[in-house]
Amino acid sequence: MTSSSPSFPLWQWLQNLRSWGGRAAFIAIIALALTETLWRQGALEGIDQWYSDGWFRLAGQRHTVERVALVKLDEATLAQYPDEPLVFWGPHYAQAIQTLQAAGATVVGLDLVLSSSPEQWLAKLGGVPTLAARQFDQPLRQALATGRVVVAGMQPPGDLLLPASDYLAALPDWDIARFVGAADLQADADGVLRAYSPAVPHPDPSSALRLRSLPFLLALHASGQPVQGPTWEFAGRTVSIDERLRLAYAGPPGSVPAIPMLDLLRPDALAQPQVQALRGKVVILGASYGGMNDVHITPYGRGLGNAPLMLGMEIQAQTVEALLQGHWLNATPDHTRMGLALLLCLPAGLFWWHQRLWRGLLLCGLLWVLAGGLGYAALERNLLLSTSHIQLTALFCFMGIYAWRFTHGERERQRIRLMFSRYLEPRVVEALIHSDRMPQLGGECCEMTVLFTDIRNFTTISEQLTPEEVVEMLNHYFSAACTVLTEQGACIDKFIGDAIMAEFGAPLKNPDHAHRALTAALHLRTVAEHFGQWMQQRFPGRNLPAFRIGVGVHTGLAISGNIGTAQRMEYTAIGDTVNIASRLEGMTKALGCVILASQDTLHAAGPGFVLGRSDSITVRGRIHPTEVFEIIAMEEAA
Repeated sequence: MTSSSPSFPLWQWLQNLRSWGGRAAFIAIIALALTETLWRQGALEGIDQWYSDGWFRLAGQRHTVERVALVKLDEATLAQYPDEPLVFWGPHYAQAIQTLQAAGATVVGLDLVLSSSPEQWLAKLGGVPTLAARQFDQPLRQALATGRVVVAGMQPPGDLLLPASDYLAALPDWDIARFVGAADLQADADGVLRAYSPAVPHPDPSSALRLRSLPFLLALHASGQPVQGPTWEFAGRTVSIDERLRLAYAGPPGSVPAIPMLDLLRPDALAQPQVQALRGKVVILGASYGGMNDVHITPYGRGLGNAPLMLGMEIQAQTVEALLQGHWLNATPDHTRMGLALLLCLPAGLFWWHQRLWRGLLLCGLLWVLAGGLGYAALERNLLLSTSHIQLTALFCFMGIYAWRFTHGERERQRIRLMFSRYLEPRVVEALIHSDRMPQLGGECCEMTVLFTDIRNFTTISEQLTPEEVVEMLNHYFSAACTVLTEQGACIDKFIGDAIMAEFGAPLKNPDHAHRALTAALHLRTVAEHFGQWMQQRFPGRNLPAFRIGVGVHTGLAISGNIGTAQRMEYTAIGDTVNIASRLEGMTKALGCVILASQDTLHAAGPGFVLGRSDSITVRGRIHPTEVFEIIAMEEAA
């Protein structure tokens, strides 16, 4: 047997697309594609940065700093040597470095650009340096010669600022690349420090004078890795020289353990607990006194009010901690980002397709809040999830679905009208279409007339016909029968095999519902007579039994409404009235009649019908007998 339509997957997908679920999914995919395009073009970068900064502020202290510490050249330390210019502080730096090395510090970083030595300073003043002046900084040069100290330089675009030549000469093997790190801080376009690179950007990447960044150089010393090389390993991750890593800050300003430099200059410094706690750590010595202008904006400092700024030396320290401990932010993979957006928007799209605008807005707001929660949870695991990507996808999907609904509402109503008019009385369909409420479970009790009809000897007929011929027969008969029922205002409730159940007077109220039901029953008898002739012509020589029907009609109270579950319901009628009508239809064969109606139906219908035999029967399940009458014709016809 050949199929009338293609069976390949594309055709099936197009068929599903025609349904409301398919359209909702299609709009969600279009919304995702539009958002993804904007995201890849960088249009959402600023929003995502704003969100991630907010998650940092909300999280506060994220983890304890364990591998690095600070030594602060603060106001208290300066106050101990008020008459000494900083250019002559070499011996103090040397003493602090010696104390740190004796305490077991792994490597010491001087976040101070030693751009001038005492000898050079005196030379600028026109004096002749004496032997004492030339030996004044000997302790500092000796400390630099140990190979366990990294000093700061600067490498702004197109320029290079190195320590004074007196200090460079003290470095082991004059190895500037290994012992001079660029202290430049690389902020984003909005001035916020969120990322770092192993090397400061340089107009000529192949230049031999391209410095490694100060925190990266300190991390290399602490991990025992060489300076030269295209890649390095930190906490199981390979880092390349031009890579830009998002810094997963350990916490807000003040998160890195710090002591004043003055504590290292005391005679009993090595006996102090805070100095002993520096064993095995990378220590950065830098300035923190007021007016040094080395404070910067980090995610913790981007907010309303007096947001805290972070010292440059602490940013360097948190970068070292991130490298050694593997605390960097990784972007979520593309398939995760897009899959999560679809996972949230597809069910929401199905909801939006059938809900009012205010409910849709509420769900859209909830999705935005959920996206924010997911972004925060991802940051807690050092993942960067684009919150704006999910939110914008949800917004586009919401707008697209409701725009479709508003512009295609009349077309959709027409589609529903054409589809359900085959099963319900057209006026019922119109009432449902224009109702301002979705169908709900439950119903109402009202007086109605219920009609049941089925085909006599249906089993015998079915045995002598093929299944296809049985379906053909039922379709022709049901088409003719339902036509006369709906002409009298019936609601076609359901088809039960070869039987039809219909109600008159519900859901639309008709005061003459009983009269209409009896009239429809008589018309059904005429339909059956004509259909018998069709059967003889369609299936000649089959020795089929004569086509006959039975009709039962009863009037009374019943519950009409939507019966079922919240997921699946149907409009129907239930109650004793329905049961009696079904029993009367079943007794027509025993009483030898076509139409059997109860006394209640005749009383409600009024005069105008020719009656045949009558009887008093006891319906199974009822105590009191029921008076029933055979309906032969209408008086006018008689």
